[in-house]
Amino acid sequence: MNLIGNLIWFILGGFIAALLWFIAGLIACLTIIGIPLGLQFFKFAKLILFPFGKDVRSNFSKHPIANVFWAIFVGWEMALSYLVFALILAITVIGIPFAIQWVKLTQLALFPFGARIR
Repeated sequence: MNLIGNLIWFILGGFIAALLWFIAGLIACLTIIGIPLGLQFFKFAKLILFPFGKDVRSNFSKHPIANVFWAIFVGWEMALSYLVFALILAITVIGIPFAIQWVKLTQLALFPFGARIR
């Protein structure tokens, strides 16, 4: 199931989304201040490329201040939009596995600092 899900995800937009996150990470890493953000963008690119079979482990206490600033300025909007995508996909039986992947992305979008992808 993971192989088929990842293949469908990759074809239907996972590659483009991962490429955009990677480019955003490269642009953010051009400045010294943007390097921490760029590293988080690379996490998104890694997860969004092939999300099936991966797990997100959040560790809020590792970087609480960075996570709070991220959640206030960027994270809540991104997490809300990912959750809406998940709810729309969960309406159909075929979309449920993809909705689960969007929930993983929601978890990463809210508190990415200190999170690990396995």
